[in-house]
Amino acid sequence: MNQPINLSSVREDTLWAVVASIGRTNRVAEVFPSRTAALADRAWREQQVLAYAGFLGTTRQPAPNYSVRPIRRAELPRTWRPLPALGFLHGKFV
Repeated sequence: MNQPINLSSVREDTLWAVVASIGRTNRVAEVFPSRTAALADRAWREQQVLAYAGFLGTTRQPAPNYSVRPIRRAELPRTWRPLPALGFLHGKFV
């Protein structure tokens, strides 16, 4: 027999991810329970990148673009860790 879907558990499984993109590479930088918190984090990360724009120009490294999208817990790898705002400065896009 089919069981009814518990909508509260579906909502709890959905998080909001701040996604950093450079070219075709995308990485989940951070996850939040609310879209508002994710948008605030995206704004902070974009501000950090702008603050280092001059340095990025001298190193010829592309700056990441940040976006916010819904994500399910199951989509995150088990070894996932938050990405620092300027974490891409370590020579590779972490």
